[in-house]
Amino acid sequence: MIKNKIHRFLKLMLDRGASDFHLTVGRPPIFRISGLLEPIRYKVISQADWNELIKPITRDDLWEEYQKTGDVDFAYEVDGLARFRINLFRQERGEGAVFRVIPSRIMTIDQLGLPRQVLRLAEMEHGLILVTGPTGSGKSTTLAAIIHLINQTRGYHIITLEDPIEFVHENMKSLIHQRELGIHMGSFIDGLKSATREDPDVILVGELRDLETIRMALESAEKGLLVFGTLHTNSAGKTIDRIINVFPAKDQDTIRSILGETLKGILAQQLMPRIEGGRVAALEVLFGSPALANIIREGKTHQIENYLLTGKKEGMIAMDESIMELLKEKIISPRSAYDKSINKELFEPFLRESE
Repeated sequence: MIKNKIHRFLKLMLDRGASDFHLTVGRPPIFRISGLLEPIRYKVISQADWNELIKPITRDDLWEEYQKTGDVDFAYEVDGLARFRINLFRQERGEGAVFRVIPSRIMTIDQLGLPRQVLRLAEMEHGLILVTGPTGSGKSTTLAAIIHLINQTRGYHIITLEDPIEFVHENMKSLIHQRELGIHMGSFIDGLKSATREDPDVILVGELRDLETIRMALESAEKGLLVFGTLHTNSAGKTIDRIINVFPAKDQDTIRSILGETLKGILAQQLMPRIEGGRVAALEVLFGSPALANIIREGKTHQIENYLLTGKKEGMIAMDESIMELLKEKIISPRSAYDKSINKELFEPFLRESE
């Protein structure tokens, strides 16, 4: 009965088309709809209310971990409704929880409206492919679509390392093993070490969080595996800088060389509010090449933007180019375009004209 109470909120979340549901002590419940937070008509949540709603859906081991650390992530499924990714955390007034809906059906690259050149990422034989963007930009959804395509078309052994498992893949042409942090492995680095001994063709690392995980992902790609990973960066240049700058200065020349040789693609994405409601993705697409390897080795990441612009024939797209197209088609506002752009000067005239 208590469990059904939270289920009612989750059903309402789906009925209203919300992407996220915030349950925070000291505030009424809040949905995120089309990128904006909207409180719902309900009482202010007390600590007792929060415990009553959250504890029944949290496994005992996760609840114990939460009591110790004040932070835990897990996935939760309501039969016949959907799966949800949940984060529990402590805050000034008490406890907080955020639910994010995980679509029950894995969408294809075409259904997501991604450009056709993204299909090439699923055709790579080896190397490192990164899907990047801010939290909530759809990185997991995009990666699931790419893995799904590989699963449909290639006889590979795919190992995913996730926190938590979101999209559940069925074995099709490929054999897929999905492992969850805290249940099947102690850390991403532990999972990577095990995965490299399990005859993989493809490894997906849910998040490249630290130096050792990044180092091992690079080493795995260098050995001929196809490695997918995510970072919270909004452009290819910033992604490359982030990876290199994680390492001590004495190691950076070596890392630049390895990254230059192994990097096969970066797909950076940002979700932007549509003028007519809902959200749309702006995308940057970069593919690896000997020219890119030279840029990375020489530490000239400021040249990435020009590399993208000259690589249009190969299907590359710069983030600002994607944003500009959305702006000119009047899908997004000048203010949204300016806020999300890399080179603000390009969008200042549109912003001034609109104001």
